[in-house]
Amino acid sequence: MPSVVGLLEQRELAARRRVDGLREEADRIQVELAAAEQEWQGWSIARRRVGTVLAPVGGSTADTETTPDPRDAGVPSAPRDSAKPKSQVPVWCEELAWSVLSVDYQRILQALADRVRLGQGPLTCQEMAAAFGMHVVPARVEALRSKAKRLVARGWLAQQQPGRFTLAQGVADEDLGK
Repeated sequence: MPSVVGLLEQRELAARRRVDGLREEADRIQVELAAAEQEWQGWSIARRRVGTVLAPVGGSTADTETTPDPRDAGVPSAPRDSAKPKSQVPVWCEELAWSVLSVDYQRILQALADRVRLGQGPLTCQEMAAAFGMHVVPARVEALRSKAKRLVARGWLAQQQPGRFTLAQGVADEDLGK
C-alpha cells in the first residue's frame, strides 16, 4: 500500500508540472500578444496616414479637427473629415456635399450619376459590382446592396423597383447642376 506522503508528493509534482506548463504557455501568449499589438499599431498608423493623404485639399492637416479613437490610446489621432471605412451616412440635405460620405458610398453615387448623365436607367447591385471591376459573387453583391439600401434610407438614393437603384431626385438635380 502506498504511503500517504508518497501520494502527496505525486500530487505536488503533478501540480508543479501543470503550473510550469501554464507559465510557459502564458509566456508564449505574451510574446504573441506583443507581436499582434505591434502589427495592430502599424495598421492603425497606416490608416491614419492614408486618411491624412485623403483629407480635403485646400486645408493643411494642421487645420483639420482631430478626434481621438479610444482604441488607439497613445497613438496620434486621425483627421475627422477624412474618409473612414465604416463612417456614418448622414441624412441627405441640399447643403451636404458628396465628400461627407466615405469613398465606397461616393463611388456608388458617381456610378449612378454617370447613368443619369447618359440617360440610362437604374442599376442593380450586380451591375454595380461588375462596373466596379469586382468579382460578381454573393458576398460582394450583398455588401453593395447593404450600402445602397443605407443610402436609400438616408435619402441619397431611390429604389423605384425592388433591387434597382438610382439617385434620389434632389441628389440627381444637384449633380446635374455641377
